[in-house]
Amino acid sequence: MESNLTVRIDDLTGPEIQALLQEHLHQMHAQSPPESVHALDLTALRRPDITFWTVWKDSDLLGCGALRELNRFEGEVKSMRTAEAHRRRGAAAAVLHTIVGEARRRGYRRLNLETGSTPPFEPARALYARFGFKPCGPFDDYADDPNSVFMTLDLTLP
Repeated sequence: MESNLTVRIDDLTGPEIQALLQEHLHQMHAQSPPESVHALDLTALRRPDITFWTVWKDSDLLGCGALRELNRFEGEVKSMRTAEAHRRRGAAAAVLHTIVGEARRRGYRRLNLETGSTPPFEPARALYARFGFKPCGPFDDYADDPNSVFMTLDLTLP
């Protein structure tokens, strides 16, 4: 894992994060049918119920992730992405650690997420499992979808 990573709240105005999110949306549409793509665009990520973080090593953007408040007791992990050139350096784990910590600080009881079910999403599913996320059914406005895997983390457990 890379050392000296900096995770910070991002306002989504920088060209680096805009390019990374464009790459993210493009890849999601390349890997999943349109009805199974749940990635948010810049406008949606700027909603007040979403907090967005980026991970940096010096001046290099390594990745990003967001926390969406579903209700007073539940949140959702959104927009987890590591730049292709920076995979396997700990960026995803760093931002997920930050998101889980913030969810606990807010007093959420549960943290949910949706990710893909196909082989390209296996590294993401493995990361979430390492953090204690377990498979669950659809939550919020999601519906059963063979291209989606739903996971949850019980934040009431130590």
